[in-house]
Amino acid sequence: MGETRTGDLSGIRACLFDVFGTVVDWRGSVERELSTFAAAKGITGVDWLRFAKDWRRLYDPAMQEVRSGRRDFVILDVLHRENLVTLLERYEIGGLTDADVDEMNLVWHHLDPWPDSVEGLTRLKSRYVIAPCSNGNIALIVDMAKRAGLPWDVVLGSEPTRSYKRSPQTYLASCRMLGIDASEALMVAAHNVDLDAARECGLRTAFVPRPTEWDKEAGEGVDVVADDFVALAAALGC
Repeated sequence: MGETRTGDLSGIRACLFDVFGTVVDWRGSVERELSTFAAAKGITGVDWLRFAKDWRRLYDPAMQEVRSGRRDFVILDVLHRENLVTLLERYEIGGLTDADVDEMNLVWHHLDPWPDSVEGLTRLKSRYVIAPCSNGNIALIVDMAKRAGLPWDVVLGSEPTRSYKRSPQTYLASCRMLGIDASEALMVAAHNVDLDAARECGLRTAFVPRPTEWDKEAGEGVDVVADDFVALAAALGC
């Protein structure tokens, strides 16, 4: 892209972030973590990048069961583990104990940030409240932050609001917990569907593309388009 585009950014008090794909590289990280686990367990012949992508494909349908009301809220660690068991059967990977499956499931707690994430978030934190508005549960997000050095002020999103994006409650309750109006929050994501849902709730939106995510261009109505978090911080005066 090479250019930052901004609209009216006045009145913003907090920046809320999608995490998987926007702040961290889940594909490369999950592939690496699973490959390391497999080597330790003597598991061979599996394309772990494909496995990671297949695992992620089960993510939205599992959350939709909660969003639709067909299932009571459970945290993402639970959904991830259920989907992992499904995939282990599909890939015919056997011989693992429950503790092994638990260990595999924790790979989502160990994701690497994009190179600009820590610097950009630190700059934004100097002027704004910064928080994940993620489908990840609190323990997952905290573990990831401690490992990667992500300087969140507070963890918001699915577990605090008992809902999953793209439910309006996830965005609106996150704003209420900060004591701000929706219009005072900037939702930052690499996914237009996330930004569209946030905009419908009255939040301002910022699109930051990531090389392995599917959206390469911002959708209609985005308030800020920036190449990375450092450029986003500059656009917001940090």
